[in-house]
Amino acid sequence: MLKVEIDPGSGFCGGVIRAISRAEEELSRSGKFYSLGAIVHNEEELSRLRELGLVTVGCLSEVPEGETVLIRAHGEPPATYEEAARRRLTLIDCSCPVVLQLQRRIREAYARLHSGGLSGQIVIFGRVGHAEVLGLLGQVGGDALVVEDAAMLQSALSDGRLSLDGPVEIFSQTTKSPSEYAAICRMLRERWAALTVHDTICAQVASRHKALASFAALHDVVLFVSGASSSNGKVLSDLCRQVNPRTYVIGGAADLQASWFSDGQRVGVCGATSTPKWLLEEVAENVRRIPI
Repeated sequence: MLKVEIDPGSGFCGGVIRAISRAEEELSRSGKFYSLGAIVHNEEELSRLRELGLVTVGCLSEVPEGETVLIRAHGEPPATYEEAARRRLTLIDCSCPVVLQLQRRIREAYARLHSGGLSGQIVIFGRVGHAEVLGLLGQVGGDALVVEDAAMLQSALSDGRLSLDGPVEIFSQTTKSPSEYAAICRMLRERWAALTVHDTICAQVASRHKALASFAALHDVVLFVSGASSSNGKVLSDLCRQVNPRTYVIGGAADLQASWFSDGQRVGVCGATSTPKWLLEEVAENVRRIPI
């Protein structure tokens, strides 16, 4: 018999909970409205919301004038709000407060780095093309360097895209790995002592790393439930796999394989900040039904 436990710290973060709740409220009132981009990076939850009437669009031009559009927790650049005003769209703004604070801090840093004849640079540690990162770039008209890892940082230093002749300030996407961010900052500090480092990883995300590592170590098999496009899911599943090589990343119960398990094993079920509790519970229940 398998012993199955769900990680108590897994499930939606506060920003996603707020966005989903607002979407459900609007859908119960109107029966249909729009989300600019996927409200959450989880295919199972998106399917549930789609059935309720949520329409996901890639750009505001896909939304008829005068309609209602949800701004997801990732945040948006100023251009999005300007376009929405021109097209008379009603916005339900669910930008995460942590992301909004980061956007403000980047705007302030940019102004500081370009005042009084200074010519400094902003570095953003994040995933290229990620919705949150695009929103951050929009705060400074795209005038910032995005690096995903040490190799990208070294390349930018080598080809001159990042110059250490002037002041440099670095920020992180809110859902990145604290240890990876620290490593990037150490790499920069070795070359530039005057580097200004901003602690911008979400506290809720950061605190999960230590707890999740402990959870993964306590189980024989770890099932990490996450959407394929979740940046946070990639970071946390990699963490689990480092601690426990028998970590399997799945989208839902349909991905389970009986060959992963043996009688008497302890199975841990966990997920990303974009993974709903109901999906974790569904996976756990299906594991319990596996004949061993």
